[in-house]
Amino acid sequence: MRRRAEVAVALSWGALTHALFALAVVTMWLGLHDGLAGGAGGLEGWPAAAANAALVLQFPLLHSWLLSGRGRALLARAAPLGLGRALAPTTFAATASLQALATFALWSPSGVVLARGDGAASWAWEAAYAASWVFLLRALHDAGPGLQTGFVGWSSVVRGRKPEFGPFPTHGTFACCRQPVYLGFALTLWTGPVHTLDGLALATVWSAYCALGPLHKERRYRAWYGERYAAYQARVPYMFPRFRR
Repeated sequence: MRRRAEVAVALSWGALTHALFALAVVTMWLGLHDGLAGGAGGLEGWPAAAANAALVLQFPLLHSWLLSGRGRALLARAAPLGLGRALAPTTFAATASLQALATFALWSPSGVVLARGDGAASWAWEAAYAASWVFLLRALHDAGPGLQTGFVGWSSVVRGRKPEFGPFPTHGTFACCRQPVYLGFALTLWTGPVHTLDGLALATVWSAYCALGPLHKERRYRAWYGERYAAYQARVPYMFPRFRR
C-alpha cells in the first residue's frame, strides 16, 4: 500500500512539474518576443515598478538560495511520505518553472517601446531570437533533460531507485563553454524583436545573474569533482564559446 502511495505521489509530482515547465517555456517565449507587453499585472506607476522589481529579483534570489545548503535541505522536506530528497530535483524544476511563469504572466507593462524592427530588420531579429532559443534548448539537452525538467527525481521513485545524476557534462555545447545554459538564457533576453523599457530592465538584471550565478555552481563542482573539474575549467572558457576545428 505504501509503495503504491509513493508511486502515485511521484507520478503526480512529475505530471505537475512537466506541465508547469512547458507552460513556463511558452509564456517566457511569448513574453520576451513582445518585450513583456502582454503581462497581466495591470498595475501602473510606482506600484507597477515595485511589483516588477520584485518579479525581477525573486527568480535569481530564490533560485540561488535553493541551491545552497539550507535551500537543498528545504527541498529535501518538501514532499510527503519522506520522498522529499528523492523528489528534490523535481521540486526544484517545478519551483523554477513557477518563478518564470509568475514573472512573465504577472508583469505590469510600462508601454514604453524603445525600438521595433521593421522589414528586413524585423526578420533579422526574429532569426536571432529563434537561434537563441535553439541554442538554449540544445544546451539544456546537453546538460541532461532529465535533470533540467525534473524527470530524474520522480522517475527514480517510480523505479524504486535513488536519483542518478551522472558526471558533469563536457560534450556538445559544454565543449565550447562551461555555462552554455546561462549563455543561451541571456541571449534570449536580448534578441526579441520588440525592445521595450521593461525588457531592458529584465535583461540587465537577469544577464548579470547569468554571468555571476554560475560562479557558486562552479565552486560546488570543484568541491565535488576536484581536479577533474579544475582541468575542465582550464581547458574550456567560462561563458563565451571558443570553437575549434
